Amino acid sequence: MTRVESGTPYGWGRLHAAFQVLEVLAVGRTGLGTPAGLRRTTNTPRNHFVELLRRAGLLLLVTREKGGDHARAVEAVFGDIVRLTGPRRMYDKSLDERQIAEFRRGHADQVAEYRKVWESLVP
Repeated sequence: MTRVESGTPYGWGRLHAAFQVLEVLAVGRTGLGTPAGLRRTTNTPRNHFVELLRRAGLLLLVTREKGGDHARAVEAVFGDIVRLTGPRRMYDKSLDERQIAEFRRGHADQVAEYRKVWESLVP
């Protein structure tokens, strides 16, 4: 179970990591964890998360159809996406340096959590 720090850059970093792992589970690769992928989200968090949410349903379907560990992992990841999407309007301006550091820490913490549980599926 993830800690929910909704509405904070730390929580957004965790949310970004969930989308990153969702994409890896579905297609085996992603650019979301690259410096450019992280920068794109921290430049306009709300706009980027809207794009990611639009793709999430298809990625969920593709991953569930794989069955086995992929299907079990995506249940957890998709649940985290729901929990980490805060109930308030998300920030739509660029994050400042302090917020970017919090975002990156949240991202790293969430990826580490997924790797601990789904080591063979999350690079």
